[in-house]
Amino acid sequence: MKRHATAIWNGALGDGKGTITTQSGALDKHGYSFKARFEDESGKSGTNPEELLAAAHSGCFAMQLSHFLAENGTPADELKARAVVTVEQEAGGFTVKSSAITLEAKVPGIEDGKFQELAKKAKEGCPISKALGAIEVTLDAALV
Repeated sequence: MKRHATAIWNGALGDGKGTITTQSGALDKHGYSFKARFEDESGKSGTNPEELLAAAHSGCFAMQLSHFLAENGTPADELKARAVVTVEQEAGGFTVKSSAITLEAKVPGIEDGKFQELAKKAKEGCPISKALGAIEVTLDAALV
């Protein structure tokens, strides 16, 4: 299995701009820029690589956990996973430091201990978590 996305960038870093297109078409020439990445905390001026990483991580984790819950005989009614990717400026430039997943789950018939065990297993086993091995990945999971 291979998936792809294409980024096109025009201009210098500070005043340039680009577009991202994904294989699925979910993003089709979607804009991104320095401002969207480093200045606009509202997220309204376009996407950025860290936001896309957070989307990939939360989606991958939720799918992995849904599989483990179904295997356990306790399929989820809903998994709301949110990943927050943190970037910090260091001497050598910007560095992705962590991805923190927060999960609110509606899973009928499961005890919290088993739920936490499966959630931890999903955090450690989802392919995106594995790819993020160079950074801290945390999980705060709750049944609601």
